[in-house]
Amino acid sequence: MNRPHTRTETETDPGSGTAPVRTRGLTALLACTSAVTAANVYVNQPLLADAADSLGVPPDVLGSVPTATQLGYAAGILLLVPAGDSHDRRRLILGLGTASVLALAACAASPTVWCLVVSSFVLGLLSPVPQLVTPFAVALAGRQGGAGAGRGTLVGTVQAGLLVGVLAARAYSGALAELFGWRAVYGCSAALTLLLMAVLRRALPRVPPAAGTPAYRATLTSLPKLFAADRLVRSITLSGALVGISFGAFWTALTFLLERAYGFGPTGIGLFGLVAAASALGSPYAGRLADRLGHRLSLGLLIGLVVGGWLLLAPGGDGLLWLIAGVVVLDVGVWGSQAVCQTALFTRDPAVHSRLNTLYFTLRFLGIAVGSLLGTLAWAGGGWAGVVALGTGAAVCGLLVAVVPSRAAER
Repeated sequence: MNRPHTRTETETDPGSGTAPVRTRGLTALLACTSAVTAANVYVNQPLLADAADSLGVPPDVLGSVPTATQLGYAAGILLLVPAGDSHDRRRLILGLGTASVLALAACAASPTVWCLVVSSFVLGLLSPVPQLVTPFAVALAGRQGGAGAGRGTLVGTVQAGLLVGVLAARAYSGALAELFGWRAVYGCSAALTLLLMAVLRRALPRVPPAAGTPAYRATLTSLPKLFAADRLVRSITLSGALVGISFGAFWTALTFLLERAYGFGPTGIGLFGLVAAASALGSPYAGRLADRLGHRLSLGLLIGLVVGGWLLLAPGGDGLLWLIAGVVVLDVGVWGSQAVCQTALFTRDPAVHSRLNTLYFTLRFLGIAVGSLLGTLAWAGGGWAGVVALGTGAAVCGLLVAVVPSRAAER
């Protein structure tokens, strides 16, 4: 006889060959997985000036490295994450994580800037593990009877791990590059990812896809229909893309600003990212905010913080305190709004959660990639003032898309 799951502290997976898994401990492990795999995408940002000097090219040319990584990330989300609705997410997480180790090694060994760009694209392509981890956590909670009102808190907790990884990547990559060179950063990331995959292989239970889910090809071809058929999905994903443009422009141009206006080296640039640590602490609370207030009001408040952050950032090279305050406010708004967006999407049918994550993060990281490129161009053409105008405009557009109801919805 099948018995319903009633335990919330411990769960045994009979098919995985693993020991009993404590739910809270597994949530922490999934947050750690998001941290390490997301860090791999962002380690290159503090390295741009150092790598440019090593490879003998102007720093502006290295703006193509984060752009290539984000484009690869978007492609990986589009092509690989939908498989989470038709395949065992555990196998996907382990397979992508292991393959990304090889991509990191290729980045470390790149002899030219174009080899680094291509390797960075491949690394991004293999790195959408956090976008598989979040629906995995929601599905696991649902199997244990906990997928209701606390969904936003769970999403926020896993995303907090992702954000810690992004911040830690900027800090440790800059410090490590200062001591041992930029290639050592990729080598250490490869070793850490390999260790994580060994732990996950023993610890992760299997959560099979729901009965009746389509084959992989069908999940891919259903994406346009999912986007077109649901106004909530359209507004959430388009708003996420516009906020992504704002975010990508900021963190790419910030490297050039800190180096030129304040004389920061790779260590200082990397450690500067730690001033946004408050956004990691606020991410779970953003999920709770979505549970209590609903997604539209929550997004209005949080994307409004992004706009406010850009206003604080406007002085740029004239005031380090204004710059620090702006980074904190902007990052709280960016990452908090992302937690709210995912929480809103996960109110839809669990059988399409991976595909909804695909739609959101494909557009999100396309936005970040475009923002990285436009931020480099805005810096070259108009300095910090041009970057502020670009970031503020994109954030305002994202706010309008998120909170202004359509005429069809009003009718």
